[in-house]
Amino acid sequence: MGLFDFVKDAGAKILGKEEEPEPQSKTVDYSAEERKQLNERRQAMALVKLVEDFGFSVEELSIKVDDDLATVSGKVPTQEEGEKVVLAIGNTAGIARVDNQLEVAEQAAEAQYYTVQSGDSLSAIAKKYYGD
Repeated sequence: MGLFDFVKDAGAKILGKEEEPEPQSKTVDYSAEERKQLNERRQAMALVKLVEDFGFSVEELSIKVDDDLATVSGKVPTQEEGEKVVLAIGNTAGIARVDNQLEVAEQAAEAQYYTVQSGDSLSAIAKKYYGD
């Protein structure tokens, strides 16, 4: 669980054109805040569909989008399944952070993430995380 950072403008474009949603009626005049909320709901629904299309096993799946933050909740059978869900959501255009609130039925050690820095070598990183 926790907050994971991603590159906001990289990844799959699940909404096609990432612009304002088209109004239902030409007579409706949405405020900027209403357009933002509609777009965030639309993006959340597209993320739910993405998770379902991948075939991940998530009970009571809920995703909320607030600007570039996606908060995911529900129940997953394993830690691995939950991490895959977070990676799928984070690797979509427009999402820079994922707040993982998933409940895991079968607890296991969480995956370790490392940001590669200038001067790093694969052997030094492996030694740090896996030993000799």
